[in-house]
Amino acid sequence: QVQLVESGGGLVQPGGSLKLSCAVSGSPFSRYAMDWYRQAPGKQRELVALVTSGGKIVYADSVKGRFTVSRDNTNNKMYLQMNSLKPEDTAVYYCHLSAPGTAYWGQGTQVTVSS
Repeated sequence: QVQLVESGGGLVQPGGSLKLSCAVSGSPFSRYAMDWYRQAPGKQRELVALVTSGGKIVYADSVKGRFTVSRDNTNNKMYLQMNSLKPEDTAVYYCHLSAPGTAYWGQGTQVTVSS
């Protein structure tokens, strides 16, 4: 059974930093693309960052230059380093794995940026 577990969320002041982690079990992690999504209250879930199995990375325009995604295929983990956080980054952040014919989501971790 595939499981994705996020951690690292919390409350941070504007301009601060957080690092999210996603631990994956039950899947050959290195074969698949991994993504971070987020969903703010009253808004649709949106893609934040994607890293393919080959290491290609794509960021949403809203986070370019501030967020950095990485993956550790040895330890089946993915990370999202978030710097220069803004109030509009407040959302639940989800880890997502894309596999042929299916996809898996974590339970989400809350990130709140507020003074």
